[in-house]
Amino acid sequence: MNALPVALMIGLIPIIPNDCVLALIYILIAATSFVIKREKYDYPAYVFGLIVITASEYFFIQTGVETFIRNSLFGIMPIWLPLLWAYAFVSVKRSLKIIDR
Repeated sequence: MNALPVALMIGLIPIIPNDCVLALIYILIAATSFVIKREKYDYPAYVFGLIVITASEYFFIQTGVETFIRNSLFGIMPIWLPLLWAYAFVSVKRSLKIIDR
C-alpha cells in the first residue's frame, strides 16, 4: 500500500502532458496520502527528498548522463520529478519501518 501512490504518480506521466498540472496532481496525491495515513517523520522525509533529490538530479543531469525532454524546472528536468522523488522517500521510509518490525 505504501508504493501505491508512487505507482499512480508514475502511471500518470504519459497520460498528463502538462508538467504543471501533473505537479499539482502529485501534490494532491501526497496530501491525500498524508491525510489518510501520516506517520512520524513523514513531513521531514518529504522535504528532505524534495531538496536533496532536486539537487542530486540537477548535478546528475549536468554530467550529461541523463537528459529530459520535459524540462520545466531549471530548464533541465520536469517540475514534477522532485515531487515524485519526495514522495518516494516517504514510501521508502515507511517500507523500512515495516521491514524493521
